[in-house]
Amino acid sequence: MSILDVGCGSGVITAGIADAVGPSGTVIGVDVSEELLAQARARQSSQANLSFETADVFRLAYRDVFDVVTAARVLQWLVDPVAALAGMVAAAKPGGRIVVLDYNHTEARWEPEPPAAFTRFYNAFLAWRAEVGMDNAIADHLGAMLSKLGLLSIEVTDEIELTTRGDADFERRMALWPRVIATRGHQIVADGTKPQAW
Repeated sequence: MSILDVGCGSGVITAGIADAVGPSGTVIGVDVSEELLAQARARQSSQANLSFETADVFRLAYRDVFDVVTAARVLQWLVDPVAALAGMVAAAKPGGRIVVLDYNHTEARWEPEPPAAFTRFYNAFLAWRAEVGMDNAIADHLGAMLSKLGLLSIEVTDEIELTTRGDADFERRMALWPRVIATRGHQIVADGTKPQAW
C-alpha cells in the first residue's frame, strides 16, 4: 500500500501511518516547511518505508500514484482548500482513497471557562481567520468540497477531540494554545487586527 501524507509537518502522524502499513507499504510525507521536514527526517530516520519530500500542497507533482492520500489539520489553514483537495485527488490512483481530518473552530469549548484574555484572543483568532479567507467551520464543509470534485463515495464522521486534566497527554495537548498565541498572535497583528480588540 502506498500513502501520501500532505502537510505532514514534523512527521509524527506520518510515522504512525508508516508503522500501521508495515514494511510492505510505503509512506511519503510532504510539506512546504524545510524546518519541519528536517525535524521529521531526524526523528523518523530508522523507518525504511517512510520518506519526506518538499512540496507545496497546491503544486503536488504526483498523478495516479497512491492508494491513500491524507491530510490532517492542514486544509483549515488554506484560503483555497478545494484547489488543494483537487491535487490530492489527482495524486490518488483510480479507486484510491482521500482521507481528511480537520476542525470546526467555532465548536471549540473549554471547561471551566478560560481566562478572559484567552477568550479575547480566540475571538480575534476566529475573526482574523475569516477576514483572510480561511473557513472556521471547514470540518463541516469537507463532504461538499469532495462532492464538488466528483468523488462519489463520501463518508463524513464526527471525531470529537476531548482532553481532560489528568489524561496522560493533557499537558502536551494543551500546550498547543500557547504556541498558537505566540505564532499567530503576531500574524494577527501584522495583518491589521488591533491589539486593543483583544
